[in-house]
Amino acid sequence: MPCLYKYRWVKLPRACLPTGKGLMGAWARLASRAAFRKGIATYCGHENPVIPGMWSGGIVGLKSILGIRNRDSALSKLSLLNEMGLVKFFLDPNTKHLTYQLSDWIVEYSGAECIPGTVYTTPGYGFLCVPRNLTEKLLHQNYVLEDSDAWLDLWLHTVSMDPRNAFSFFAPVCQYGKYGVFLTLETLGQRWGWEKTKVWRFLQKHEDVFTLYRLPGSYGCLIFNKLYPCDQEILLPTVEDINRILAYVHRCAQDCVRRGSLREHMSRMVVWYSRRYLRSVGMLPSSWAQKARVALFSSLYRAYLSLCWNWKNGKYDCPNYELRESVGQCSNTIRGPCVTVDLSIIAKEYFTYG
Repeated sequence: MPCLYKYRWVKLPRACLPTGKGLMGAWARLASRAAFRKGIATYCGHENPVIPGMWSGGIVGLKSILGIRNRDSALSKLSLLNEMGLVKFFLDPNTKHLTYQLSDWIVEYSGAECIPGTVYTTPGYGFLCVPRNLTEKLLHQNYVLEDSDAWLDLWLHTVSMDPRNAFSFFAPVCQYGKYGVFLTLETLGQRWGWEKTKVWRFLQKHEDVFTLYRLPGSYGCLIFNKLYPCDQEILLPTVEDINRILAYVHRCAQDCVRRGSLREHMSRMVVWYSRRYLRSVGMLPSSWAQKARVALFSSLYRAYLSLCWNWKNGKYDCPNYELRESVGQCSNTIRGPCVTVDLSIIAKEYFTYG
């Protein structure tokens, strides 16, 4: 599935939830067991109405979902998620009936609401649509991330087949912000509140999911997501593929003014010239290429302006030019460095329709 950076949601398989300590691991478990449609849920012989993103049951069920044996620890974890604004819950002190509702959930959905059948999915099947800004709530409250938090933070910033990032056409890649293609251990450490060595140990621990590619010089590194759900098997790019893209972008960006560090400058250049590279190698889908085409005049006239025309003195710089009486006559004779058209007809078409 193409997952562009502009999309609000990211797919997270229920069979691939973050592990380790942290709030995001608990949130992912609660979300994986929440209802995916409106209906009636049964728990211990009781029937409870639920809506999408909601779960209804008891304390024993909550401990089973979170994988915590202690009752107080499970409730404290749920209370902390409530304080962060991620989950809302209600516990009846008399009946011990517990319900929780996820704050960030897809509101728009289609299909019948109260059809017969279960409202909960089978554990380990399907996927969740997680909002990209989920971990931002923790960062805004100066929360020091833990393992599961950092794991989900990388996953939520995964892009796939984004035309503004040529690397994402080889494999899903982690990208922070529009111009955050290249990353460093220092920037990740500042974001998560970690030291550089801890970030390195984290990436080594989870190398089965996130693969780090070191780039030459001070460009930084690329982090690829090997488990992101796609329609085909993910094959990581080779060093030659990465160097080919870097060489092409560097060649196109020779005349661009450098702003900031070299890593920031090259990240900006990748966004600018990724479409051009993908079209040059034929990797950009034809549907996107057709949408990117711009027609200046009517499609009946295949008119092309000559680059040899000097607008300052109103003359042609190239001596080998010839004015035609109609655009249709020159549409089939466009060859060589100098293209000849009747500029009066083009100007008439432009001021008539433009």
